[in-house]
Amino acid sequence: MADRDASIKILSDNRQAGHNYFLLERFEAGMVLTGTEVKAAKDGKVQLKEAYASVLGNEAWLINLHISQYSHGNRENHPPVRNRKLLLHRREIDKLQVETREKGLVLIPTKMYLKHGRIKCEIAVAKGKKLHDKRETERARTADAEARAEMRRRA
Repeated sequence: MADRDASIKILSDNRQAGHNYFLLERFEAGMVLTGTEVKAAKDGKVQLKEAYASVLGNEAWLINLHISQYSHGNRENHPPVRNRKLLLHRREIDKLQVETREKGLVLIPTKMYLKHGRIKCEIAVAKGKKLHDKRETERARTADAEARAEMRRRA
């Protein structure tokens, strides 16, 4: 287990996803990227904040992902925001299509990471939180933190 975690380097993390959505199920997907996109992503120039995934025409796409232009790129540099194809198995794509179309759930990228030299994106099937759900989550987090602090104080 430790060997598997050592080969993963997180390039970008979408922390807001856990705050704004209930993350139900996660999938690991490869991505179709150009050379300058890979170099810029390895430099950490990725922003997942407004990105989302969608199944269009039996293919999975990552939409609104921002990868800044590579600093040493030339005129062949990539556009920062474009649709990028996700590489998933057919069964996974079919499952995602059913969950988004019939159940009304959304696909949110939660993180991008480098795994064994390849850039991967973790997407989560998510359901939006209402304001009272966000407050309840914050209350539970605060109560857990206070309980841990009390346990440390007593020990």
